[in-house]
Amino acid sequence: MYPGAGLYSGARKGCTMSHRPFFNRRDAGRQLAAHLWDYREVPGLLVLGLARGGVPVAYEVAAALGADLDVLVVRKLGVPGQDELALGAIAPGGVRVLNEPIVRSCGVSEAQIAAVVAVEERELQRREVLYRGERPRTPVCRRSVLLIDDGLATGATMHAAVEWVRTQQPVRLIAAVPVAAPSALIALQPLVDELVCPLAPGNFTSVGLWYADFSQTSDSEVQQLLATAVRHPSDSPGTPR
Repeated sequence: MYPGAGLYSGARKGCTMSHRPFFNRRDAGRQLAAHLWDYREVPGLLVLGLARGGVPVAYEVAAALGADLDVLVVRKLGVPGQDELALGAIAPGGVRVLNEPIVRSCGVSEAQIAAVVAVEERELQRREVLYRGERPRTPVCRRSVLLIDDGLATGATMHAAVEWVRTQQPVRLIAAVPVAAPSALIALQPLVDELVCPLAPGNFTSVGLWYADFSQTSDSEVQQLLATAVRHPSDSPGTPR
């Protein structure tokens, strides 16, 4: 049994930046879990948090839904000289997604793209080992997967995450974020079975502006949350908090 497919965008479209709906990522995860409550009945649900910022959000969602938690390391590809501008993203297994309009408008050559990819692939591999150690990646095949991030601006990293999960043959793929640019949701919706986002403000400019505390998630926090989830797996559905 699955909740209805499609985009969920809550009544808070009109929120202004003077009101920060989320205190921090953990709070955003608890709020997002309330919108995902029907998924607690989905057998074998796996929650994947996009590293780093998506992991605290995913931790709270997994705890509330009684689901398994793991991390998915995805790396943004920044435009050379403009690192904050995403020309695409990479995921494990050689998955690469490019934002072709950005590539063309910035005049980024294939050689430049290859150089950026090489750097980010090394960082992706480093973080995989750092976060997981010798623990194998949680199997995705034939499971329902809930992909979680702390928000979507361009959606490049989520797009790469979706591409990787699809290669693992899940039964169903759901993407969920606390806040997103409407344009990113429109682009993502055809790529997933279900898309959940309670806040899609028309005046969206960046994810961090909707959080009171959007300080960077550290590697140690990711490690701690994953270790806690492994030590205390959820045996039964929790309650939304």
